[in-house]
Amino acid sequence: MIEIQKYTLDNGLRLVVHQDKTTPLAAINLIYNVGAKDESEDKTGFAHLFEHLMFGGSVNIPSYDMPLQHAGGDNNAWTSNDFTNYYLTLPASNLETGLWLESDRMLSLDFSQKSLDVQKKVVIEEFKQRYLNQPYGDIPLLIRPLAYTTHPYKWPTIGADIKHIEDATLDEVKSFFYSHYAPNNAVLCVTGNVEPADVFEKVKKWFGSIAARELKKRALPLEPKQTQMRELTVVKDVPTDVLQLVFHMCARTDPEYYTTDLLSDILSSGTSARIYQSLVKEQKLFTDLHAYITGDVEKGLFTFAGNISDNVSIYDAEKAIWKEIERIKSTLVSEYELQKVKNKIESSMMFAEINFLNKAMNLAQFELLSQAEDLNLEVEKYNMVTAQDIQKYAQSIFTEQNCSKLYYLSKNKNQVEC
Repeated sequence: MIEIQKYTLDNGLRLVVHQDKTTPLAAINLIYNVGAKDESEDKTGFAHLFEHLMFGGSVNIPSYDMPLQHAGGDNNAWTSNDFTNYYLTLPASNLETGLWLESDRMLSLDFSQKSLDVQKKVVIEEFKQRYLNQPYGDIPLLIRPLAYTTHPYKWPTIGADIKHIEDATLDEVKSFFYSHYAPNNAVLCVTGNVEPADVFEKVKKWFGSIAARELKKRALPLEPKQTQMRELTVVKDVPTDVLQLVFHMCARTDPEYYTTDLLSDILSSGTSARIYQSLVKEQKLFTDLHAYITGDVEKGLFTFAGNISDNVSIYDAEKAIWKEIERIKSTLVSEYELQKVKNKIESSMMFAEINFLNKAMNLAQFELLSQAEDLNLEVEKYNMVTAQDIQKYAQSIFTEQNCSKLYYLSKNKNQVEC
């Protein structure tokens, strides 16, 4: 049981504090309720751009990293389609330095054309290096618009087109910041060797004077139900064929999420899982094969992704996946198999709770989704899932009409067909 104290400032900032006296350190996690889904279709990649811009200097502090390093701290950030998350760790005695830094960049960044140009260059280079110039790097750029026709999940966090970042103006960037990065659109979580009441006073000191802002109204279009299989084939200069099958699934906040997560683990969690044992180890159809879920806040994707063995046809490999799908749809998983994946999830969650930074991240996300206290109920929700639930949900999502299929073919392997 993770014990917490919660406060809400007058400007709408929600604060979650967890005391952990086993460490001399403290973690500060600040999560903003903005992600790639909040971008315009013709101006994508802005949320990820801000992951970088937030380290380029704020209105009163030209360098974020230097004072944090002097205080013995470390930091990083990540962006998803749903959230933008910033976190740091430092000695608990220097907590106020971290709060000072985070509050100043919430107040305002040091918006300048020079800073924007520097960070745009960094993001553009990342786009090229990770998504355009790396084998298989463009798969997210291909599979998302195949699976989604309407919802903004149809582009990855890096953006849909590199030109959107290249053409981003200072005015557009400022507008995006002031309509999303605000105390009333964020959750701040502090964990570690801290006193909750003291943290509250320090947070009021540094964040209390930041005014709430008028947020851009979120009105996301609903993705229509998929009614027929979608297919895409590309031929690239890559070492081997890759197959991806994606199925629409429930949202992170739906009760079925826990069933879906366990379903993916039964199929693909570790070398003893079904598809690895059958399709990789025994039949040797794939050199690598995984089944995983996106876990998006709204309706996400259940993905099968595998590298095809050199002497195997991608069509035969696909048939073998469908055979495993039919198996889990038609036959109940054993209690032993189900309990094994439940135990694995429980142990991984308990291990994660040992780390004060992990607790800060998880508590912040749960507070943003609903309430931080729900984190204590996760194991119980997984344990309530039955074998019948697994079978029923597999039957509902693993259908051909709910599937989008990507054949990513090796140019050398398929030169005869090409």
